[in-house]
Amino acid sequence: MKNQKSGKKLEIDAKKFNYICNSMHIHLFEFTDQKWCPAFLRQYMTDYLHFLITKAGIYKPAVFIIKDIIDKTGKHEILDLCSGSGGGVDIIQIELSRLCGREIKITLSDKYPNIEPFEILRINSNGGVNYLKEPVDAMNVPANFKGIRTMFSAFHHFKPEEAKEILKNAAANKIPICIFEGAGKRVLDFMGILLLHSFIFIISTPFIRPISLKRFFFTYIIPLVPVMTIWDGLVSILRMYTPKDMLRMANETGIENYVWKAEEIKGKFANKVMYITGYPK
Repeated sequence: MKNQKSGKKLEIDAKKFNYICNSMHIHLFEFTDQKWCPAFLRQYMTDYLHFLITKAGIYKPAVFIIKDIIDKTGKHEILDLCSGSGGGVDIIQIELSRLCGREIKITLSDKYPNIEPFEILRINSNGGVNYLKEPVDAMNVPANFKGIRTMFSAFHHFKPEEAKEILKNAAANKIPICIFEGAGKRVLDFMGILLLHSFIFIISTPFIRPISLKRFFFTYIIPLVPVMTIWDGLVSILRMYTPKDMLRMANETGIENYVWKAEEIKGKFANKVMYITGYPK
């Protein structure tokens, strides 16, 4: 009887946490957003996320959503914004090309371009994945690129007005956009980051390329990389926008003749993928 009551209490507490998490947007700082964060630590953190996202296939459901936008707009080139280390984009490029029956080219971009992993992706994809060397601001994308814009695991880095500007910039220029977050705002996602990532860091770091003694030192001896990455992951959950949030921001842009859709779908494992898409009528 006591165990049943404890189980019910945990269930109620989890529901409370999920409700609170979904009802608020707490914009604490993330290390990767800070200009003072050493470039090599930022790279090690994004390398880890690249490895995890790629191996776990977190964004595999996104392929079908992007294909739907390709079919509706007839556009076959993609500009990926805030690419980090490009995690998962190579798999998405392959799957999209297979589904569409033609090569879909993806160009990586970032405000702080991570050239080394970008170049590796370009070589391994035989040019299917390319990149821009110059910085690209997601709130003010160069008008000369007319393809579909995508963004993975980055929308929460922007404050509400900035996030709205990203949507507005795409809609005002009649450019399709697809934005994805690889987690939901649930206690399960929060605890998964807190409890699992330390273990994943220990077993995955030897397999992350390029191999670096410096990476090992700041992972195993002075564990700055796992501590900073886990902090950023926990903060990301608190900063994420729900589909309801994203749709509200999209409607507040005031752009007419543009179709928005925001939903949450099940990922490959227990994760949720939240997204918003938009395209001109």
